[in-house]
Amino acid sequence: MNRAVPLYGSVGTVPLLRLGEKLMDIIMHVGAHRTATTSFQSYLRANSDAITTSQTGVWGPLRIRKGLFSGIFPSPKLPGRSPERVKGRVALQLARAREAGMARLVLSEENMIGSSRHCVRTGLLFPAAGDRMARYCAAFDGKITRIMLNIRSPETWWASAASYAVSRGHDVPDQTKLDKIASAQRSWRDVITDLACAVPNAEIKVATFEEYAGRPDALLAEATGVAAPVNRDHFWLNRAPDLPALRTILAEGGQDPDLLPDATGRWNPFTDAQATALRETYCDDLFWLTAGADGLAQLTENNARERAGTSQPSGDPKKGHSHDSRQRYMAQSG
Repeated sequence: MNRAVPLYGSVGTVPLLRLGEKLMDIIMHVGAHRTATTSFQSYLRANSDAITTSQTGVWGPLRIRKGLFSGIFPSPKLPGRSPERVKGRVALQLARAREAGMARLVLSEENMIGSSRHCVRTGLLFPAAGDRMARYCAAFDGKITRIMLNIRSPETWWASAASYAVSRGHDVPDQTKLDKIASAQRSWRDVITDLACAVPNAEIKVATFEEYAGRPDALLAEATGVAAPVNRDHFWLNRAPDLPALRTILAEGGQDPDLLPDATGRWNPFTDAQATALRETYCDDLFWLTAGADGLAQLTENNARERAGTSQPSGDPKKGHSHDSRQRYMAQSG
């Protein structure tokens, strides 16, 4: 891809492209939450120099959350901040990336499609993903090249999301809420369809947590189409607290720890029947993706290793939660 040569015209300080020159690819990694996004973002930071040598720029949470998109969701509490101003800021930053010789730009920010805590509150899987991504698409003037979405089997995704929510002070979901989650019609297929409608000109690539959670280098290579630095760190960051930790959090918050089982290991809030229903939904989604997803998205499979069901990232899982709490600049839930 040729480097843009800046010209200065009616848009003031924002460089324009000469006729015939290719635009920089804009690749959005939108998470989702609870699919190892924090670990992926840590990999991007740890290998930033090597990634830059391949003409790939990276905007992670540390940069994105400093006000770049402030005003993308208008609020009476933020007078004077508008989507048009967001668009101007984004255009200026993109121009600078082009001037620096970047052929592609990767943005990794899982909050773009919504928070896992909002999912737990509503009992729905990213219900506002379409509206939110439409606003980000407008901020980039519709020039998003590719969206990278990570998905995860819903019985483990919801368990992780619920654990994370409880650890942040939210109520333990009752059986009514769990029934709603298990019987909900909305699945990853609906999230993908919403993204396709919101960003119609972008390619959508889907990678499963089960395949890529411990392979951020493979995920980056799939997102960009170029070779990525080998991952040499194996921290499992921002993992959900286990049952003993959650019970302690409840007790310290003045709630009854017996709302959760007095056991070890990860919390599984679902009955066998509920978990089975959620897994069947995931199988349907994967079948739809494998069959071509109605032309909306492409399922990315890592052929370098055999599919192994619900595998976890490699490395010492004990490093995850406490290590991440010491690095508050990282993504809030990966």
